[in-house]
Amino acid sequence: MGFDDDIAILSAAPVFGFFDSGALRLLSFAGERLALDTGETLFRRGDRADGGYVVLSGTIELKGQGGTPVVAGRAALIGRTALFTPGKRPADAVAATKAEVMRISAQLMHRVLKEFPEAAGAIYDWLADDLDELTRGLATVRAKLVDTRAQ
Repeated sequence: MGFDDDIAILSAAPVFGFFDSGALRLLSFAGERLALDTGETLFRRGDRADGGYVVLSGTIELKGQGGTPVVAGRAALIGRTALFTPGKRPADAVAATKAEVMRISAQLMHRVLKEFPEAAGAIYDWLADDLDELTRGLATVRAKLVDTRAQ
């Protein structure tokens, strides 16, 4: 896979679609590429999360505690929150097939946002909308729980 292919995949991934070609080139150049064999672990639940991964090829299966596994394919972003703030991994990530991912550290993300402030503003707005939608969804769930208790 070439440099232009990496940029095309990054631009299709959530969050990175807000970046112009200069920011995508920086990410592609500075991101860390990792090759995984089928069954190889990318990370485990509870591991330190200090960056995200974009799937360049293959598939990664994410298994949370007690949840249904989710399969992430080409251009999927794994660990969105960890691009902006450190935390713990909420799931195991294992290569379901031979795969290649690009690791984007929080430090690299911070550098790109500092050098490309227009992208930072667009991501801020997108995350704020996402948080607003989550808040509305939680309010709906709360109302249903209150109604159930009242009955």
